[in-house]
Amino acid sequence: MPQPAANSLRRTLLRRLAAPLSLLALMSGLIAYWLAWQYTQHVVDRSLADLATAISKQIQIAGPEAPITVPPLAQAMFSDPIEHLVYRISNGETEIAGDKTLPLQGTSVRRMHYAYVFETQHQGVTVRVAQVRVDQPVGNPIVVEVGQPVHHRFRIAAEFLVAIMMPLLLLLLAGWVIVWRVVNQQLNPLTDLADSLNRQTHTSLEPVDETYVPVEIRPLTGAVNALLGRLKTALDGQRKFIADAAHQLRTPLTAVKLHAEQAAVARDPQQTLAAVRELRAAADRAVRLSNQLLSLARAEPAEQAARFVNVDMAALAFDTGAEWVPRALASHIDLGFQRLDDPANDQPLIARGNPVLLHEVIANLLDNALKYVPPSRFDGGRITVTVSQTVVDDVRMAEIVVEDNGAGVPPTQQADLFKRFFRGDGQSDAGVDGGAGLGLAIVHDIMALHHGTVHYEDAPEGGARFIVRIPLVKAALPKDANDLKQGHDKKPAHSAPVDL
Repeated sequence: MPQPAANSLRRTLLRRLAAPLSLLALMSGLIAYWLAWQYTQHVVDRSLADLATAISKQIQIAGPEAPITVPPLAQAMFSDPIEHLVYRISNGETEIAGDKTLPLQGTSVRRMHYAYVFETQHQGVTVRVAQVRVDQPVGNPIVVEVGQPVHHRFRIAAEFLVAIMMPLLLLLLAGWVIVWRVVNQQLNPLTDLADSLNRQTHTSLEPVDETYVPVEIRPLTGAVNALLGRLKTALDGQRKFIADAAHQLRTPLTAVKLHAEQAAVARDPQQTLAAVRELRAAADRAVRLSNQLLSLARAEPAEQAARFVNVDMAALAFDTGAEWVPRALASHIDLGFQRLDDPANDQPLIARGNPVLLHEVIANLLDNALKYVPPSRFDGGRITVTVSQTVVDDVRMAEIVVEDNGAGVPPTQQADLFKRFFRGDGQSDAGVDGGAGLGLAIVHDIMALHHGTVHYEDAPEGGARFIVRIPLVKAALPKDANDLKQGHDKKPAHSAPVDL
């Protein structure tokens, strides 16, 4: 499918500014021509009426001598070939002077003072005629007519139009130049912005300078700077993650290589067997670390949100806990499950999420609890997975609590508990393998991806208590919503832990 042609903002602005400007000039020219034509008609009609009135005054002055004195005067007044004037003086019976074929009546008649002005045809040409009647003491009144071809006034109107349009055209040209310069100047910040972005590299994502950026473009530059900031944060996090991962993988891989060399050179079968066992343990640590790194990487990209489905958190917590029962039994630890909010009918707690990642959350918390219950508590070791429903800031949430009766986390280390590759020094006593310090970091990142939370509390009876909350699918709040806010603190008589 062909891509649509990109629109040019410069061409669009020029077209949308220059076209109305040109149309405005055209309309101004037409209006100017109409005004010039109206003015020319009025002036020419007044001129013809004044000429006819002047002859009529001479007739009145001459009196009976008019047929003798007026013709030479009329001949002198209307003999200019440029004006193309025609005239006629008659008394209705005899012609006194002028062209006797000039009609005495016509159309479009209008009165101007003592004269009548009308249009008529004379020798195949449209003529504008001014007519004045002079009453006589005896006999018919003398009729004076002065005419001029209409095309003469078109010439005068055209001259007016040219005189008006020349400055208008110059103004239009100047307007086009101004529009061109203004559009280019106003688009220069976009060009500078593009140049600034082109200078960015994957190692230097500096924000765009907004000092000279117009206010209208600042939302765009602000969004670009925010995007660059997020990219820089993501790239810095990726580089740190790769560096930390390389550092963490170096230790188990070095151990694998060392134990493999010991097994290869050992001559005693017992030494070989011990080296192989150490080799397998180092390989297990490397595999677990690799799996944790992959889980951490899966929890980071936002594309995971596209794979979200409805998940019953209560069922997921129960099923995940059941998977860890064999290891708990092997360690002589009591692993139990309890539902606080609705144990009678087992109402599902539906949330939107990635079931694989949410399973990883509960699995990491159980692994952390099993790992750090001290050997001295093996016979009395206890881990409880509690599921309930709560309301936080008017949002219904599923709450999963993994609680143990181990040693807990010292207060000085709780602030760094969810940082990547953090391992508490106090947890390595008694030969406990502290791991790579990724389990809780994975839990934190997965819950952030699901818009949930995870935090640590000291258990009331000693030990660690990790609380995970994730928003539930929107539905009507139950009537006892206020009770739900305190649900994680309530323990009804029938909510005793169920051994998995």
